[in-house]
Amino acid sequence: MITGATSGIGRAVAKRFAAAAAHVVIIGRDQSALERVEQEIESAGGSSLSLSVDVTIDDDLRNAFESAIGETSRLDVLINAAGHISSGTIENTTPSAWDSMMNVNLRSVFSLMQLATPHLIQTKGNIVNISSVTGLRSFPGVLAYCVSKAGVDQLTRCAALELAPKGVRVNAVNPGVVVTEIHKRGGMNEENYEKFLEHSKTTHPLGRVGNADEIAELVFYLASEKASWITGATYQIDGGRALTCAR
Repeated sequence: MITGATSGIGRAVAKRFAAAAAHVVIIGRDQSALERVEQEIESAGGSSLSLSVDVTIDDDLRNAFESAIGETSRLDVLINAAGHISSGTIENTTPSAWDSMMNVNLRSVFSLMQLATPHLIQTKGNIVNISSVTGLRSFPGVLAYCVSKAGVDQLTRCAALELAPKGVRVNAVNPGVVVTEIHKRGGMNEENYEKFLEHSKTTHPLGRVGNADEIAELVFYLASEKASWITGATYQIDGGRALTCAR
């Protein structure tokens, strides 16, 4: 089960699991985008069930989850990839902007983890949360986003400790700047986004930004039996960004 599956990292993860012939439950808000991803999953060799749902609406999320489990009868892996970013500092972040960021980036992750846990205990499955380098390091101008991702990291660690005795692993990945639509959906125009990507080449020691397929490979690994002794980890995949000082 993958949230945020209609674009960016979530879409790349869905296609990576499809390439392993998985049955993928994809969750997103845009029905037409879900249909396109369904076609891509089928072309990659997998099968899918798509659910158009806003992950911040509790009743809709619960109903969608129960519908998915009713159809698939089991759950092996939960990937929380839905995310939202917008600019704001301690001085100008509004309560509504704060709540929006927390609801998408953190509260929905908690809600889905809680819904999924009984099923993952049965299958000895696992969870991979998509966090951010901003969960590990502080960055100015995106206050609520940083806090929400730090919350995801701590949620990952706490849940990993609690679920380890029951055979369920919980991990997170922390990407640096990756080419997706998240910044533009958060209000950045095309010109400024291109400038941001160009500047990011200088802030990531490997000299480039990442792509969603690279993140998907790490997610797939952590969800696989090859990572069977890994839990509670927050994995940097950021071209070295978290190692640097402010630039």
